[in-house]
Amino acid sequence: MNAPNPSVLRFTPYAWAKLLFLRDLGGSEVGGFGISAPDQLLLIEDIRLVKQQCTVVSVKFDDASVADLFDEQVDQGRRPEEFSRIWIHTHPGSSAEPSHVDEATFDQSFGVSDWALMFILSKTGTTYARLRFHVGPGGESELPVEIDYGTSFPAANKSAWEQEYQEMVTIAHGGPGFGIPRGSDFHLYDLNDYFEDGAFFPELEGDLICESLNSGECINDDFNNDEEDEL
Repeated sequence: MNAPNPSVLRFTPYAWAKLLFLRDLGGSEVGGFGISAPDQLLLIEDIRLVKQQCTVVSVKFDDASVADLFDEQVDQGRRPEEFSRIWIHTHPGSSAEPSHVDEATFDQSFGVSDWALMFILSKTGTTYARLRFHVGPGGESELPVEIDYGTSFPAANKSAWEQEYQEMVTIAHGGPGFGIPRGSDFHLYDLNDYFEDGAFFPELEGDLICESLNSGECINDDFNNDEEDEL
């Protein structure tokens, strides 16, 4: 039997404080992208919002705003895997378990990238994190979540965080699902065009991805070994 994989999703105190602050500013969901440390892609150093329409059960990202964020990150010298792979959003209720709409979004909007991670934080502080690989045999694994106080981090900046929230988040009032046609894909923003752009998102081999995640620990090895055990 394989030993449990030690990989975890970690937040710096700055990133965690910002996420809690953004969660509590309004009564709706709010979503964004985790900005990873260059040498440890499962260490989140910042949370970045894009323009979005939110209700208590849904988030819709603005495509142009997503493109602007990605262009900004590239201009700052970051690689796509540092800013486009970790989807973060909150739930205003007590459960952090993904809804069927969350699952559909994760499948359809992040299904083309070599790897992706969905993270959810509930109003009561419960968390959910799941890492999925699309290289080699593929696979996925739920990850524990930690706050890493051993990292360097800047001071909290609540005024800047609130300004970012006010500029990016529009709440649809009128109750849950207000203005959303039943059965619509309100949650399903499409990132596949970005992931399919070979020049912008070069393909990575499985071992290269694993080398970047958490100081070389390769979660995909467990997937490979599990498949071999089942044969």
